[in-house]
Amino acid sequence: MPLVTIDVIKNVFTDDQKKDLIGKVTEAMVEVEGEAMRPVTWVRIMEVEQGDWGIGGQLLGAADVHALAGKKAA
Repeated sequence: MPLVTIDVIKNVFTDDQKKDLIGKVTEAMVEVEGEAMRPVTWVRIMEVEQGDWGIGGQLLGAADVHALAGKKAA
């Protein structure tokens, strides 16, 4: 039974985006493993609080991620 964990910073992705991630990651796993594994393929999204994630020694928040992606923060 595969378990895929996706770590993201809280408030970066909307509920619809998270649903899309789960669906697409499940499809990728089933493509590799075979259709019989769909019912036991788990995908979970773990949200890390803003300020608890850093890159290159700098704290990173949702607004930073949105700026990197060229999006306006929600």
